[in-house]
Amino acid sequence: MADLIASPERIAAARERMAGKVHRTPMLSSSTAAAFVRAQTGVRLADDRVYLKAEHLQKTGSYKPRGMVNKVATLGLDERQRGVITISAGNAAQGYAYAGHVEGVPITVVMPLAANPAKVAACRGYGAEVILIGSTFEESWAQMERIGAERGLVFCHPFDDLDVIAGQASVGLEILEDLPDVDLVIVGIGGGGLVSGVSTAIRRARPSARVVGVEPELANGMVLALAAGHPVNIAPRSVADGLNGPYAGERNIAAVQAFVEQVVVIDDATILAGMRFALERTKQVVEPAGAAGLGALLTGQIPIHDGERVCVILSGGNLDLTKLADYLERAAPLTAP
Repeated sequence: MADLIASPERIAAARERMAGKVHRTPMLSSSTAAAFVRAQTGVRLADDRVYLKAEHLQKTGSYKPRGMVNKVATLGLDERQRGVITISAGNAAQGYAYAGHVEGVPITVVMPLAANPAKVAACRGYGAEVILIGSTFEESWAQMERIGAERGLVFCHPFDDLDVIAGQASVGLEILEDLPDVDLVIVGIGGGGLVSGVSTAIRRARPSARVVGVEPELANGMVLALAAGHPVNIAPRSVADGLNGPYAGERNIAAVQAFVEQVVVIDDATILAGMRFALERTKQVVEPAGAAGLGALLTGQIPIHDGERVCVILSGGNLDLTKLADYLERAAPLTAP
């Protein structure tokens, strides 16, 4: 188990490598969110606020570049010259595209045909070669392996990799610096890269803190993996495309088993309620994947206690504006204070 979890030394080294290449994102807060939580649950939070880690303001619009910059920075000279290939529906692709731009390494990204056009354009804007192929993850993965073998490219995983996880752990380190007495951190889950890094960093430094994961019911790879004891392939179809991981990775599962109190599963309407609240009440543009934790908290689906200091990670802001009206209409209503 230990060799599946990022060590403190690996996490510290990752933060040094990323220095000056990614943002140290701000910690926002919302008294209105705390009032909604109190109306829903009767619980009064510390400072009468919900704290919001603003990873939607990170480079590329999500937390992803932290892990991807660290991963690419660890490659040897031969690997850097050969170039990297990866697979992603969007945010991880942008993360690797940005990492390649910063580190001077050629990046090839395989994305499914239905990938978000804005995320495809962003990858190309950072200089990556984007190959749109496959109507299912299995098809895209098979084509990615074929292309990588033909060209001699180095495969870099989007989430099931200790160097990627160590980079994402820097989100947790920053939370602890801003909120050293944090009691609860809420993290959305796709493949599990963010939750594994954040929970490892938080729980090692502050064992009394709780970390709760939030996963879409239409992309519940982590819950299924925890029940089975190993990765389980799924066909994700949540509105939160950034959480549509095809499975939870082995290293990600190990960290969740060790450090995460529970994983809460929510429906798409709840995810969209969080997105709508962020837009209307905090004036923050957050994509559905970035708002899953907030939606779960505001609808009373996260176990919380009086006086807890609560932080929700807003993990991404790459919102497809062509779908905004539909998203707002489908959002579940929230109980107002």
